[in-house]
Amino acid sequence: MAETSISKVCIALIQGRDHGDAQLNLKIAIEQIRAAAASGARIICTQELFNTPYFCISQSTANFNMAEPIPGSTTEALSALAAELRVVLIAALFEKRGRGIYHNTAVCLDADGRMLGKYRKMHIPQDPGFEEKFYFSPGDLGFPVWETAYGKVGVMICWDQWFPEAARLMALAGAEILFYPTAIGWLEEEKAALGAAQHHAWETVQCGHAVANGCYLAAVNRVGFEGQTEFWGQSFVSDFYGQVIARAPIDEDCILKAECDLGALEAMRQIWPFFRDRRVEAYSGLTERALEKGGATE
Repeated sequence: MAETSISKVCIALIQGRDHGDAQLNLKIAIEQIRAAAASGARIICTQELFNTPYFCISQSTANFNMAEPIPGSTTEALSALAAELRVVLIAALFEKRGRGIYHNTAVCLDADGRMLGKYRKMHIPQDPGFEEKFYFSPGDLGFPVWETAYGKVGVMICWDQWFPEAARLMALAGAEILFYPTAIGWLEEEKAALGAAQHHAWETVQCGHAVANGCYLAAVNRVGFEGQTEFWGQSFVSDFYGQVIARAPIDEDCILKAECDLGALEAMRQIWPFFRDRRVEAYSGLTERALEKGGATE
């Protein structure tokens, strides 16, 4: 049901904390989605694992019980909501694919309630407090781009934020807005020495993706303490010049809105034609794990 004549679209990011119960988290998210739609938002995105705690702070097989099938009861509820409000919804949750197979997954629901598809997190981190390789199989659906009622969107999840190749592939497939549902924060023992630098790196690399690919970019984070992790909030939207046009607080639940001018985006792509000037014949090394000295591939 794509409406290709749309030039400007209001997007909203739902930044929040875990409330200790999956049904309560879903209820609050639905209330926030309704509020965002009532204020004019047409594409609305949740944070990573929006209806569960960030259980990856430790390894426990009991946490697999929080996973759910897709489609399932949560996506069915959100699908009905999208159709009722005539909005596009992007929601990130814990997917049970089959026996012993789980993914960190985002779904994209169009404004008529149809599920356009899902994205399974491709890059899986493994760090203290972020024990994701224990829980998630790497994604196997590639980097899809969906033409929604209000624009072409690509969706990646958290650790995917650091990889320029992923953003580039979605931009080459036509994405106008890149969404990154996220759960990133400070470990208590690192914050004093590295906290400001870590946050700066996170925001800067994503603003760079927006510039290099001629896209809007929206990152939506969690807030609050879970275990020893303090999620740093500060969800933001960058325009295609890398300018942060909207930013949420560090520690507050928030509906962050921004207007994306897709007509201006196309004009920027015409005057800064990065895609035209790519030397694709020279980039074969990007598919290698590492290069020999001098840049030659084996």
